[in-house]
Amino acid sequence: MTAPLTTNLDSVDRLAAAATRYGLPFMHDVPQLAAEGLAVYGPDFEDIFRRAGHYVARILKGEKPAQMAIEEPRQFRLIVNSGVAKRLGLAVPQSVLVRADEVIP
Repeated sequence: MTAPLTTNLDSVDRLAAAATRYGLPFMHDVPQLAAEGLAVYGPDFEDIFRRAGHYVARILKGEKPAQMAIEEPRQFRLIVNSGVAKRLGLAVPQSVLVRADEVIP
C-alpha cells in the first residue's frame, strides 16, 4: 500500500513546526500559517479565487475554455512576523517592514 498523499498545506505545516522546534527562520507562501513562520510571500489567493469566478462566468456564457488566455497571479502579498524574528534574534530591516502588506507583532 502506498502512503497517502498530503496537501501542500500539510507539508508546510510540518515544515513550519520543525523550523520552530529547531529555531530556524522559515518563509513560505501559505498565508494561513503566517503565525508559524518568519514571513509569507506569495500570490494573493483571494484575488485568484475572485478572478476564477470571472472565468466560470465566461464559460457559463458559452466561451470555450480552450480559447481563454491563461493568467498568472497579478497580486502578491508579503506578511512579516516580527514576533518570530524577535524570538529567533533576527532584525527585519525597516525597508522590508514598510513594504509588507501585513506585519504580525
